Amino acid sequence: MPIHEAQTIAQIVTAPGKGAVGIIRISGDEALAIGDGLAGGRGMIARAASHTIHYGWVHDREGNRLDEALFMVMHGPRTYTGEDVVEVQCHGGPVAVGEVLREACARGARPAEAGEFSRRAFLNGKIDLSRAEAIMDLVEAKSDGALKLAARQKSGRTEELVDGLRAAILELIAYIQADLDFPEDDIDRLDKAAYRDRAEGLAHDLEDLVRTATRGRLYRDGITVALCGRANVGKSSLLNALTGRNTAIVTNIPGTTRDSVEANIQVDGLALRLIDTAGLRKTDDLVEQIGVDRAKDIVRGADVIAYCLAAPEGLQPVDRAFIEDHRDQVGLLVINQVDLSDMPSPDLPWPAVRTSALAGTGIDDLGRALKEAALAEAPAAENALYLTNARQVSLAETALQDLRHFLEALAMGVSDDLLVIDLQHAWEVLGLITGDTAADDLLDQIFSQFCLGK
Repeated sequence: MPIHEAQTIAQIVTAPGKGAVGIIRISGDEALAIGDGLAGGRGMIARAASHTIHYGWVHDREGNRLDEALFMVMHGPRTYTGEDVVEVQCHGGPVAVGEVLREACARGARPAEAGEFSRRAFLNGKIDLSRAEAIMDLVEAKSDGALKLAARQKSGRTEELVDGLRAAILELIAYIQADLDFPEDDIDRLDKAAYRDRAEGLAHDLEDLVRTATRGRLYRDGITVALCGRANVGKSSLLNALTGRNTAIVTNIPGTTRDSVEANIQVDGLALRLIDTAGLRKTDDLVEQIGVDRAKDIVRGADVIAYCLAAPEGLQPVDRAFIEDHRDQVGLLVINQVDLSDMPSPDLPWPAVRTSALAGTGIDDLGRALKEAALAEAPAAENALYLTNARQVSLAETALQDLRHFLEALAMGVSDDLLVIDLQHAWEVLGLITGDTAADDLLDQIFSQFCLGK
């Protein structure tokens, strides 16, 4: 049975500002009555069949026409929220949609809070928490790859995997508990070796899932690339070539770039956040020095360092020292200005890409190399399911730690009544991913991050 909240809610679900169409969603026990009142109170909406669309005018309480609209009628539980829903599609000006919302609230609805429609969908069993979070990933997707990954999450892949892990953990708990409760009875039992084998299998599955988090984050948030190097090696020109526009100021004066300049591009479905940094050099200019210090901070936090060299100048000792200092990070050597002169690939831990920002040579290769360098450090998932949410990753890591504790305790000969504690905690923690064991304060925290109308 649906869990009906005390009051019907309404909210504008389209983006703020002007548009061809604006949509106001009304959800709850009084949705049909409120929608009927908006349509003129003649029963057109109240008596309408589910999943039908009706043309009419929105009226205020005095009977005045406000705007012509389409009324979409959907009866619960076959709706997003699981409740009766009416969506009013009117013209998309802010005054028009605002007046429709005010009229809906004057007739008994209240303005929905951020994420409240999705929260009702969760409470009514229409989605689990992993699917709810996937909705936000769909809305905030920065690339084609992020969109497709969020769509897989929204389809329930995470829920299926987590439910399978929880079922296997619960079965193992049941076997151990049966040994405790019915030691003399003739029932199916598992020996300690079977306990170990099952727990190791579960731990292996969780390890695989946790390992996907790095690639999942890169797909969801994009790859941060620090374009760095000595002054006047062509970093800003490379940024402009990669973006296809004059994003950064380019001159032949060293120190032109004092503050970081950012731009975003897509490469094969992944978002790349490119940051052009100040040239690394000693300077007496206070402002430029601040830029150099900021560049060092950006480099430390980057997913990929694109260290730029000017081919006519070759590799300098300061270049080699920088790369050696950062060899533990993912890096790419960009040999620029190859239209003027070439240089051999130096013996360094990072692969090299040759480019000419001026001639456009190697720019596409550079974009692909940056993407491949980042993904090389992030293992691919066999089932194409990636954890993208930091909350979910943390919970999966906790459950994995619980299983490792169980295996350690089993090897030490700990009694069965203590063994089940770690398994029970792992089962509960995984339930927080889907929301099966989530408390109200967790729900408040998650759904408050949603936008109005979701």
